[in-house]
Amino acid sequence: MQKIKKKPITNNLRKESLNPYSCAACNNENCLIKRNLKSFSNSKFTENKNTLKCKKGQQFIIEGAPVNGLFFILKGTVKVFRTGINGREQIVRFAKEGEIIGHRGFGTEEYYSIGAIALQDVVLCYFSKDNLQEALIENPKFTYDMMLFYANELNRSESKVKSISQMTVRERIIDTLLYIHRKFGDLNGFLNLPLSRKEYADYAGTTEEQVIRIFSILKKEGLILSKGKKIGIIDIQTLRNEINEHNYYLDS
Repeated sequence: MQKIKKKPITNNLRKESLNPYSCAACNNENCLIKRNLKSFSNSKFTENKNTLKCKKGQQFIIEGAPVNGLFFILKGTVKVFRTGINGREQIVRFAKEGEIIGHRGFGTEEYYSIGAIALQDVVLCYFSKDNLQEALIENPKFTYDMMLFYANELNRSESKVKSISQMTVRERIIDTLLYIHRKFGDLNGFLNLPLSRKEYADYAGTTEEQVIRIFSILKKEGLILSKGKKIGIIDIQTLRNEINEHNYYLDS
């Protein structure tokens, strides 16, 4: 990972005009730090962050490594995964701008329970554990927002485990397609997150062969189209109806 050096500030220019990676210049309005920026005006919390660049395919969190802080995605897309039975990779989620990576280990465990890899070139804001803990103690609103974030994450995780356990392989693959569409949208008629068949399988909890088979069936039914790694959804409503009983809007 490349650490981005902070640029000096002059009296004639605003800090954000010199440093595009400053929190003040950030456009990710859903980011917890950005939402609480005014609360940090009297502290050096945001100034003490590190900004890191990762190339596509680079792993920046190693499963089992000590937890030293949290990563906030400024730009790019990330794959979050954990190792399952027999060393098989299980993708937990895909994360984009404004989202937090590594929060499950923060404050409760000494080691990361997940790994994270950049799916494209990404820029990450890194806040150390010590700085975060100090900010949480000093800032009640930030602490409250963080508590709500964890509560929502826990609720979503528990509900998803229940729904996934009741889905067929076909339904899990459809759920994956709709999740990607919901979160990343379309680009020129295809999902705006090209994934390999293995990555679809690792998220849906099935095999690459099953993904290929189900995709072939969905294409014959006129529900999706494909071009190389790219997948497009033709009839999104029919796919939604097929898994509607499993809470379609569960995971955004």
